Amino acid sequence: MDVETRIEGAVAVITINRPDKRNAINGAVADGMEAALARLEEDDRLRVGVITGAGKDFCAGMDLKAYLNGEKVRSAHAGFAGITQNRCTKPLIAAVEGHALAGGLEVALACDFIIAAETARIGLPEVKRGLVAMAGGLLRLPRQLPARIAAEMALSGDIYPITDFAHYGLVNRIVAEGEALAAAIAFAGKFVMNAPLAIAASKRLLRDGRHWDEQDMFARQDSITRPIYLSEDAREGAAAYVEKRVPNWKGR
Repeated sequence: MDVETRIEGAVAVITINRPDKRNAINGAVADGMEAALARLEEDDRLRVGVITGAGKDFCAGMDLKAYLNGEKVRSAHAGFAGITQNRCTKPLIAAVEGHALAGGLEVALACDFIIAAETARIGLPEVKRGLVAMAGGLLRLPRQLPARIAAEMALSGDIYPITDFAHYGLVNRIVAEGEALAAAIAFAGKFVMNAPLAIAASKRLLRDGRHWDEQDMFARQDSITRPIYLSEDAREGAAAYVEKRVPNWKGR
């Protein structure tokens, strides 16, 4: 299969499995990724998704042969590779080894967190192929990097060591080569024990709140957070704290 999912406790490890093609995105990968994320979203036992690539590379972007053959590499609902416009409510972590280029970098940027090997390399080389990074790179990079640095990446098409961007906060952790996936799964442990409703609401506010006007942002926040404070899980969290025990989340 071009996309494989294995379950490790409450974590879904979703792997782009085309190592001979540097995990380039074709139609099968886009469909498989969308299906894997739908499974993550629908299964209450799963709390976090880790996205990675088989072999030496994370993802080299769009499969240009698939593009020339007219394959559909994006979903009407979830965007390029079945992920770049996905609205998953659960945390997504990119585990990056080797190259994350073009659409591959955009897949990583679509995740909430990036754990990368110190030898990983990133870039948006679309302009070198007469293309435009239209799967979120030109929209997300200027929000995560200084504008001039993002512009240099986008307009030069050059490939850079990911360590060049660590001090800008583009990645959460830099780890030894070959350790990105294990580190990402360990990192997921920060979230799997937390209340799912609160995680989903917090992620939504982090994603959407930056676009709200100051005049009504608290009112809009209240419409999302008030149901959380009235939920069974909120009472369970408070009770568990008082009783010095582990909470039993119900997701309601």
